[in-house]
Amino acid sequence: MKAGIVGLPNVGKSTLFNCLSNAKAQSANFPFCTIEPNIGVVNVPDARLEKLEELVAPERVVPATVEIVDIAGLVKGASKGEGLGNQFLGNIRETDAILHVLRCFDNDNIVHVDGSVDPIRDKETIDMELQLKDLETVEKKLDKVKRAAKTGNKEAQKEEAVLLKLKDGLEAGVSVRAIEIEKEDRLEYVKPLQFITDKPVMYVCNVDEGAAVDGNEYVEKVKATVANENAEVVVLAVGTEADITELETYDERQMFLEDLGLSEPGSAKLIRGAYKLLNLETYFTAGVKEVRAWTIPVGATAPQAAGVIHTDFEKGFIRAEVIAYDDYVIYGTEAKVKEAGKMRVEGKDYVVKDGDVMHFRFNV
Repeated sequence: MKAGIVGLPNVGKSTLFNCLSNAKAQSANFPFCTIEPNIGVVNVPDARLEKLEELVAPERVVPATVEIVDIAGLVKGASKGEGLGNQFLGNIRETDAILHVLRCFDNDNIVHVDGSVDPIRDKETIDMELQLKDLETVEKKLDKVKRAAKTGNKEAQKEEAVLLKLKDGLEAGVSVRAIEIEKEDRLEYVKPLQFITDKPVMYVCNVDEGAAVDGNEYVEKVKATVANENAEVVVLAVGTEADITELETYDERQMFLEDLGLSEPGSAKLIRGAYKLLNLETYFTAGVKEVRAWTIPVGATAPQAAGVIHTDFEKGFIRAEVIAYDDYVIYGTEAKVKEAGKMRVEGKDYVVKDGDVMHFRFNV
């Protein structure tokens, strides 16, 4: 599962990528600094994992991860191939969620591709290009479906109605994710077409150091504009956060954060937000050899969760021994949890809860 960082050229995408992944993608003060997408595997900050490490004292700790992709900047006309348009749109289609970076700071020394700072205009530029590309997808599909619908095919007629609704919405400047369509129809007719504007989105407002805690007027405008999109807005002083990651010691980084009035890096909130955006959650295994966070889709059953460790675990699943994270913390050890009768035995239909500490019994 991948989250793609998108935005106009020169808004701070590659700096953000470096900040998240420490992968040192090239970032500089000119458009199209990124051409090939950079990919980084980023640890998901999780205080629960740290607590389990403290209680179990394992030989090693393995956090959950999420894949972040830094994609080339998009310009007006990208849907028609302008700039790096076709490449950009192909790369973004391969991601599962979008982190849309908007420039929300003034700095005459950093050029803006459109000559002035206006995050709402920037957002609309990106939205329009993505919507135009999705409109192209709808129209191609409609051409095929209409022929079948004319023959009286009921299924094709139903699909045609959904596609026409999508076409009308996109032509009116509405992203696919915001077009009202019945859940069943969305699953059957919309999801298979992998529309770019159907991907979940988080808006990352890139601010200067002074606005890192409370934001600024630009941020307030973004929040008001996206209020009906059911999208999260994160405020991040990307350049400052990048400086913090360059500091050598944990204490130095914490002092810098405290001076800014932050309890943790904004990038940590962003990574957790991206994880949630991808509809992912975590369960844990905890033993003296290893404490580990495992990534599963929300709603995964116990056998599916076991299969993340090894396919044999899912094939030969017998049962899962489950401890709620809060119970593990209260009692301190697995033995004490068992004594208190707080360990549950769950079968194949059990839906794993975020934070469960689990052991699997299987037979192959």
